[in-house]
Amino acid sequence: MEVNHHKIGVIICEDLWHPGPAEDLIEEGISVLLVLNASPFDYSKYQKREDLLKSYAKHGISIVYVNQIGGQDELLFDGQSLAIDSQGRVCARSPAFKEDLNTVAIQATHVKGTLSPLLEFEPLIYEALICGTRDYVNKNHFPGVLIGLSGGIDSALTLAVAVDALGAARVHAVLMPSRYTAQMSNEDALTQIQKLNVSHSTLSIEPAFKALMDTLEPVFTVRTPDITEENIQARIRGLLIMALSNKTGKMVLTTSNKSECAVGYATLYGDMAGGFAVLKDVLKTQVYALARYRNSLSENIPERVLTRAPSAELRPDQTDQDSLPDYTTLDAIIVGYMEKKLTPEEIIQQGFAAETVNKVIQLIRRNEYKRRQSAPGIKISPTAFGKDWRYPITNGFFGS
Repeated sequence: MEVNHHKIGVIICEDLWHPGPAEDLIEEGISVLLVLNASPFDYSKYQKREDLLKSYAKHGISIVYVNQIGGQDELLFDGQSLAIDSQGRVCARSPAFKEDLNTVAIQATHVKGTLSPLLEFEPLIYEALICGTRDYVNKNHFPGVLIGLSGGIDSALTLAVAVDALGAARVHAVLMPSRYTAQMSNEDALTQIQKLNVSHSTLSIEPAFKALMDTLEPVFTVRTPDITEENIQARIRGLLIMALSNKTGKMVLTTSNKSECAVGYATLYGDMAGGFAVLKDVLKTQVYALARYRNSLSENIPERVLTRAPSAELRPDQTDQDSLPDYTTLDAIIVGYMEKKLTPEEIIQQGFAAETVNKVIQLIRRNEYKRRQSAPGIKISPTAFGKDWRYPITNGFFGS
């Protein structure tokens, strides 16, 4: 179409990523290419878009790229609409995850508009989590959310995101201590509740745990406590918080992260119970980085939560590293295997112990059945569990 002597070509989203549609319009002599998009977010996507647009601009055209904003289930649309002149310069850009009206003036080869800065990694991902949480809750008409607050880093970050997304009045924290809950965990959870001014309930799981153990005692042939007793505790917590959800209509936000999801370090029908998983695609090391970023704005996560060893607190003196490698190692293996598509041998060649690499990959392979039953969660990486990760539970190609 022609507007003020400009011949404008229009393509839609996926057309841009395949040779043909844009090149055909360039051959027809367009001076401006308008690209209409619903392009899902991941933290690597913006630069890919910009590089691709610049490759078309070198043909002497200006480009206006308009992208959708908001969350839809696992997917986020980050906006960051932009305009590029015929020299390949970014002359206008809208902010990430915020609706915006950006008027772009195009005169010959000159393009002018408002240029919003790009966000660094932590603020970009934090804004993504806010957007995804807010839109899932609001667009599905939930009055608010419930969060099981343990005094650990994952639930602390989930609470911070929820309050930033929805406001404190729509967030309710639930403390569910047991005989294994450290005093500092209760103290840190209550400190954060006070800092964020959210309502809370405290429901001890001890009476229910004792009742269940008494009921099961006649049929438990193995008397030594093991993971069975740990899972019972997690499932009691799931039962209690889902009962509150049923009574109030508020949705439960689960708090597991991508590292735990990858290796199955979570309990079906326990801490996995809920409607939406805010941190589902956030690695444990990223959880700590995001928490520190949020505290740089205003301190609402107690410092002790960031510095103490992570623990599920389901048995005496438990830490995550009793069962898993340190999270720096674990996350590097997960990224290598999932996102970079490296073989176990290639990951080992990077300096990781063969025993550790093989253990982690076997855990990833064997826990597909858990991931299939997990709540939907926000996609932030190029390869998230779900639509990006399509492996059958029953298979013959993974080996023993």
